[in-house]
Amino acid sequence: MTDDKSALRNAATVIVLRDRMTAPRVLMGQRGASAVFMPNKFVFPGGAVDAGDAEVPLATALPAPCDARLCEEAAPGLAPALAAAAIRELWEETGLILGQPGTWHDEPPADWARFAATGHVPTAHPLQFVFRAITPPGRPRRFDARFFLVDAGAIAGDLDDFGAACDELSLLQWIPLPEVRTFDLPFITEVVLAEVAARAHDPAPPASVPFFHNGVEESLFLRLRGRGPMSGRTH
Repeated sequence: MTDDKSALRNAATVIVLRDRMTAPRVLMGQRGASAVFMPNKFVFPGGAVDAGDAEVPLATALPAPCDARLCEEAAPGLAPALAAAAIRELWEETGLILGQPGTWHDEPPADWARFAATGHVPTAHPLQFVFRAITPPGRPRRFDARFFLVDAGAIAGDLDDFGAACDELSLLQWIPLPEVRTFDLPFITEVVLAEVAARAHDPAPPASVPFFHNGVEESLFLRLRGRGPMSGRTH
């Protein structure tokens, strides 16, 4: 981990969608008032990729289209670490397990010890890559965040049991999609929610993944298609 708090860090965010075919709800919580990044805002669970995430064996792989799009304009081999980070952050911040019963053959990284103690191994196949955004320059924290949509049916255990969650997010709750925008949300979360609402009843991966690239010199709206160089660029 770098000491430069403004350095761009890879991150993963998880949007868990419940009752998607009937009355869709998303899982969100509120960040603390003293948080450096997005204080008081309601957000999805997520956070930066840790070094140990790259060492975590995934019981199942990411869907092929999602893996290809994650690899576009990214460091080689980053996709599995992003998937692992998404699963770990979901567990840490909500206590919900995206995994299947199984045994870890090697000692897990320190950040994964509590997850492993549940008797589960992480599964990446339910993760659907749906959005990417880079935090604009000048913010106290900057992330290159990948957003993953997960159907709540893939979660192991009780969807309403947040007892194992850390204290990073408070007021964890399932919010009906039509009501989400009444909460205090970051701008990018509102943009992502519009994408989720449009895809709520469609379980297939999107044809392309939106990418808000907020660079030092310019901000671009791009599309990730997993076909090598970016295409479909708009300003």
